[in-house]
Amino acid sequence: MKPNEILLNTMDTKINNTEEIENDHIGFSLETPLRDDAFKLDDELKIELIEKHFKEIMQILGLDLSDDSLKGTPNRVAKMYVNEIFSGLNPKNKPEVKLFENRYNYKNILLEKNISFHSVCEHHFVPIIGKAHLAYIPNGKVVGLSKLNRIVRYFAQRPQVQERMTIQITNMLKEELNTDSVAVIIEADHMCVAMRGVQDVHSSTVTSEYTGKFLDSNTREELMKYIMLDGK
Repeated sequence: MKPNEILLNTMDTKINNTEEIENDHIGFSLETPLRDDAFKLDDELKIELIEKHFKEIMQILGLDLSDDSLKGTPNRVAKMYVNEIFSGLNPKNKPEVKLFENRYNYKNILLEKNISFHSVCEHHFVPIIGKAHLAYIPNGKVVGLSKLNRIVRYFAQRPQVQERMTIQITNMLKEELNTDSVAVIIEADHMCVAMRGVQDVHSSTVTSEYTGKFLDSNTREELMKYIMLDGK
């Protein structure tokens, strides 16, 4: 399929009841919605095309692109989209998770908390800013702590819905760590709430997913105590 055909096909895609979707933040799939031809274009061509179309958006808004402050913006935005804030769309950027033998035979909760992340609301393309708490109970092996941060970043760096992101992280942890006992809690501020619509800058959204031993109320209570340590 040629690039022009791909671009034309994107224009033909329609979603019914878009007002209901954007107001209620409904998510329909546990997988990020991607077309079958999502990676037919290389990153260099994607940057070129996004730059062209973002320039048109700025011109429609009435901005003077001959101004020194603005003339480089379309290219900066295009590179940011492809190389940074939407880089998690590409499976080639999925973090490689290396496991280590659990030499200490540790069998209790292992928690990595306050993992900061930035994502983008897929309904309005404005930021989601938050933190994630990831916990698991080892089943023979453990993972390097920085890999947990990288997993969060991978699923955050794409247009996202917080509920989906919570489940995606949980599923990857279960698969990679070979354990049924995983807990993921995410708290985030959504700029689609703060910057538009009701413009509420004080509210935040919390989502959670528990599996295995974390379905037990006593285990969850223990986890919450650890998260609250040091008042963080």
